[in-house]
Amino acid sequence: MATGVVRMGGTVRKPSTDASPFVAELLNLLEESGFQGAPRYVGQADGCDILTFVEGHVPARFQAWSDSQVHAAAGLLRQMHDATSGSTLAGHFEVVCHHDPGPNNYVFQGDMPIALIDFAEAAPGSRLEDVGYLAWTWSIASALRLPLGRQAQQVRLIADAYGLQEAERHALIDSVLERQMRNVRFWSRFLAHPAIAPAAPQVLNDRIAWSRREHDFTFRHREIFDTALR
Repeated sequence: MATGVVRMGGTVRKPSTDASPFVAELLNLLEESGFQGAPRYVGQADGCDILTFVEGHVPARFQAWSDSQVHAAAGLLRQMHDATSGSTLAGHFEVVCHHDPGPNNYVFQGDMPIALIDFAEAAPGSRLEDVGYLAWTWSIASALRLPLGRQAQQVRLIADAYGLQEAERHALIDSVLERQMRNVRFWSRFLAHPAIAPAAPQVLNDRIAWSRREHDFTFRHREIFDTALR
């Protein structure tokens, strides 16, 4: 829903926000660490942040993903987290979280996700915050894009590909549920303050209803997901 984003040759220009200084530091840190799965920060001009353009395509909508695609997405997220672990930006938190690592924020080349984009919500946090959101948006869906059993298998694949420890695996579905309700709170805030809302009220209401529906689905079937993670 971002506005004013334009491509200019090999760069992308995005209107600067209050988050711009943190995003610039984060992208510089990722570059210095050797992480290849993110745009590079170039600088600022005319009130815009300038980033390198990552060749590829971004999915237009959520859908069913193959095991290899899900595995690659989780692996990229782990690499990003590891690059920020122990950094000044992470502070006393585990890592810097992307906070929106859904398929809509991955660039694909061919059929495979190769980079994360849109770090506007990035902030210090815990690994499970992002892994929970990734498990939800890549594999868990009340619309049953994949059968329930296959969804549970993919959630386990995400835990394996990311390398979650046993205690983290036990808490992964709780993290999914928490993030779904956080989405409700996030979009409800804009309903309460329409002057800063990034979308029309009906769009916001649809997102709130979707998040609640997904939470109900996940909670109702959590034993299946938890069992797959053991």
